[in-house]
Amino acid sequence: MGEIHWRKSSRSSGSAGSNCVEVGSGAGPVLVRDTKDRDGGTLSVSPQAFREFVDAVKSKF
Repeated sequence: MGEIHWRKSSRSSGSAGSNCVEVGSGAGPVLVRDTKDRDGGTLSVSPQAFREFVDAVKSKF
C-alpha cells in the first residue's frame, strides 16, 4: 500500500483532541482510525466513498 499520511482536523486540540479520528491516505483506500486506539482496527473506504461522505457531512453543517 505504500506510505500512509495520517492527519486529523485542525479543530482537534486540547483535551478534546483525543476525541477524534485520523484519516490516512496514500496510493489506495482512505483509512480512518480512532486517535485513542491507533493500533486498533481501521475502517477502509474507497476515495470516492470518502469524498461522498465528507460532502454529505459538509452539506448538513
